[in-house]
Amino acid sequence: MNEILQPKHLNDAENLSAPSFADVQNALDIIRRHKAVRVGGNIYGTNQQSAADFNRSYAADFVADATYKASMPDLQNGPSSLIKGAKTEIQHVGISNFRLPLKWRAGARNPLVLETSVTGSVSLEASKKGINMSRIMRSFYKYADEAFDLDTIDQILNSYINDLESFDARLQLSFRYPMLKRSLRSNLEGFQYYDVSYEVIRIGVEVTRIIHLDYVYSSTCPCSLELSEHARNTRGQNATPHSQRSVARVSVVIENEQTLWIEELVDLCLKAIPTETQVMVKREDEQAFAELNGSNPIFVEDAVRLIFEGLDGAGRFGDFRVIASHQESLHSHDAVSILTKGPTFNQVSYDPRMFASLIHAG
Repeated sequence: MNEILQPKHLNDAENLSAPSFADVQNALDIIRRHKAVRVGGNIYGTNQQSAADFNRSYAADFVADATYKASMPDLQNGPSSLIKGAKTEIQHVGISNFRLPLKWRAGARNPLVLETSVTGSVSLEASKKGINMSRIMRSFYKYADEAFDLDTIDQILNSYINDLESFDARLQLSFRYPMLKRSLRSNLEGFQYYDVSYEVIRIGVEVTRIIHLDYVYSSTCPCSLELSEHARNTRGQNATPHSQRSVARVSVVIENEQTLWIEELVDLCLKAIPTETQVMVKREDEQAFAELNGSNPIFVEDAVRLIFEGLDGAGRFGDFRVIASHQESLHSHDAVSILTKGPTFNQVSYDPRMFASLIHAG
């Protein structure tokens, strides 16, 4: 029984050696470090206070008074000596995809409450460690009861520029905007949703206000249409042209004194490319859509030029850009095109994932 409870190797004195004082001290140091809590560079739980003395329950009744808050460390607003890496200006630092419900102006309709994603950033001087990012979010709650438009965004931008003592700043608010659309022949109605972003950029005293809209349409390939007709006419062979869901991202600069409703921008796109995807469809609508596509075949080059013509002819915009992506049913790749007017959207390089983002999610 003793042999079972006490194996031979445990009785072998040659295999057992007492730990040295240094070994014990090192082990205790590891345990202390594991239990220590670092605050502002001080270690509590070592020789200043035993880790066992900490309160392990949440202090629901604790009140942080002014004195306590003044004692709390604030590394983001610390001295420049805390900066890691190059001590250089940062063009943009802030938050992305902060979500909240906002009330949006909607032309002749009552304001709409829409879930909105906020991206906000400011420039940071080379001598500053960082910014208090929660101030960007808190700025929005000051305007919780306001109906939003580009002017409201500009006011919020000024608010957090002052709070963060910055010079340049940017705000982009993105949401899905519903519009009731009628079917082509059955007169049914359904809601079409448009991906929209309002953007305000302030560089020094210069302010740029931009509306971005994704317009989703069907594109029938003119070449494929002609080849299908050729097969029918010369050989009596049934053939169908390829068409595909396509997206045009339209970005327009709105001058300070002008107002543009989303409905107006959608109408401009619809006049340029009438083959917008449909919401409610019965058989007569499907046939009408096939006829509409057959009457308006377009290459991706045609798409950007048609929308450019509509925007330019409206005579009420500053600079603008049209990006189109035809997500081909013939090819394993997409056909894409970009057309710009003015210097605002001129770029040498583009985000590698820009075209990948032109995918309409239902």
